[in-house]
Amino acid sequence: MAQNDAEEYRHELKYIINNSDIWALRNRLRFVMERDPHVGRGGRYFIRSLYYDNIDDDLLYEKLDGVSYREKFRIRIYNAEDSFIRLEKKIKKNGMCRKEEQRLTREEAERLIAGDVEWLKEREEPLLKDLFYQSRVKGIKPKTIVEYTREPYIYRYGNVRVTIDSNVRTGLHSKDLFDPDLLTVPVLDNGKSILEVKYDAYLPDVIKLLVQSGSRELTQASKYAFCRIYL
Repeated sequence: MAQNDAEEYRHELKYIINNSDIWALRNRLRFVMERDPHVGRGGRYFIRSLYYDNIDDDLLYEKLDGVSYREKFRIRIYNAEDSFIRLEKKIKKNGMCRKEEQRLTREEAERLIAGDVEWLKEREEPLLKDLFYQSRVKGIKPKTIVEYTREPYIYRYGNVRVTIDSNVRTGLHSKDLFDPDLLTVPVLDNGKSILEVKYDAYLPDVIKLLVQSGSRELTQASKYAFCRIYL
């Protein structure tokens, strides 16, 4: 599948933060950044994703080994609902990232979760064709559920998006993305969350000062990696 131009890639920084740091950061962010317009009155939403990998966990080890070009597929839902389901492929290249997306119906998602990819051969959407290819050639299949609560902020200069992801949990060995009673367990130390900062060409100084102060620990680990290491 052809790759897009380099300008579509974005910078991404990740930090491990504690509860007191979140409180202080939240009070500063709200004076500088806007709330994401897609969130409700509470300013947060719930994300659950089902990540793909193969039997040898190649995608996990590529991440842990710091391979410069990586791809990972996931199926994602929001607020435990099936009204908006998305297949995503996240691409990392030399520390920068971009994302490709494709809407799915509940039936399509359930077929993918069950391991049925034959129907993808008849589809014209590039991302669905790519998933079929990687399922057949690389053997990727649904592997691990990752869920968390996200609090997002945006800053229009530099196209900056700052998110606080709390209560990060893994679904252990379950792949039932739509199970309302899914048993999950936390993967971070008590009181820890993940702060993510994404931006285009530059990070404005005002945002840089906000996110790089305090007890923030810069990390290269992804939420998927945290959940897989836990297992």
